Amino acid sequence: MPGHRPARSRRTTERKGDLRERAILDTCEALLAEKGYEAMTVGDIAQGAGITRGALYFYFGSKQEVVAALVARTVEHLWERSRATANTEEPREAIAMAMRRTVELWNEHGLVMRTAIDLAQTVPQIGALWRHTADLFIEAITAVLERAGVAVGPEPDQAPAMARALCLMVERSFYHASQMSREEVQKASSTCEHIWLISAGLTV
Repeated sequence: MPGHRPARSRRTTERKGDLRERAILDTCEALLAEKGYEAMTVGDIAQGAGITRGALYFYFGSKQEVVAALVARTVEHLWERSRATANTEEPREAIAMAMRRTVELWNEHGLVMRTAIDLAQTVPQIGALWRHTADLFIEAITAVLERAGVAVGPEPDQAPAMARALCLMVERSFYHASQMSREEVQKASSTCEHIWLISAGLTV
């Protein structure tokens, strides 16, 4: 892969590059569903995107880099949809909003999310990205718990530790539910929301 990209002086060239990158990532997502990560090749991705292998290497250095970029795009969508949660003053509303948006993204991109979780331990770039994303959500969940009156501190029954456990619970619950059906995803959401409300002391 080249050490740097040539300067792009024209707006139309930038747009063409953006469209190619999008086509590469869209193709990668489709191939994950069709073939799976292990069977998918760089050649498959290039062919599906309508470019040569050499052209693909202008954008990404490996299959792992393509998947990492796809994961990054997906979690950015998740964070964009959930960002308002951290700023919603009423905790019950914030929790309901967070779960609705989580359902939306897992229904749309569950395969990418599961692939990210599966590869997080073996592909460092994906692992770092997924951990950073989890940290953002733990921070947001902590803020909601604090607004609901949960104490701040390092103890197991205080907001940061509870937020980490809730984040992991949501991740694993949606991971398994998304392999079955949208109905199961919705059930998982309802259960996770109920547990989050109990943790925040909001079920009375």
